[in-house]
Amino acid sequence: MIFLTLGTQLPFDRLVRAVDEWCHARGRDDVFGQIAEPGDAGYRPRHFDWVAHLPPADYGARFAAARLIVAHAGMGSIITAMELGKPIVLMPRRADLAEHRNDHQLATARRFADRPGIHVVPDAAALARTLDRLSDRTGPAPHAVSPFADPRLIEALRSLIRPPRG
Repeated sequence: MIFLTLGTQLPFDRLVRAVDEWCHARGRDDVFGQIAEPGDAGYRPRHFDWVAHLPPADYGARFAAARLIVAHAGMGSIITAMELGKPIVLMPRRADLAEHRNDHQLATARRFADRPGIHVVPDAAALARTLDRLSDRTGPAPHAVSPFADPRLIEALRSLIRPPRG
């Protein structure tokens, strides 16, 4: 399954429409989306199953079961994908398109773009190409990262906070 997640605060019509069009063009029926409430004028996908919101346990189960994640450039989605070793395709929301209040998602995407398993796309055409390349890929998943800091970092910080007595 490919899991599309947009967070819970704002709809993201540009990404939802791009995934919906990709599903239609490729005859895909293996996409599920948690897309926030699209509102009266928002885009409602016709070619994949979706809900506005998932309870946390269901969200976690969908995320864990997915072989590929498609998301906005939200830190929750990025960190969860990294912790679970899931490849993720990010399309950042853009302020100039009234998708967000500022461009922090562009900055976030730039910061993570060089990480293994993280694929950043600027638009629908790049998303389609990336989904074509990754959607049926088999092979090793990105290496999962620990949700905890490296013990050496913790010890270095501890020594700064509590210098040795002597």
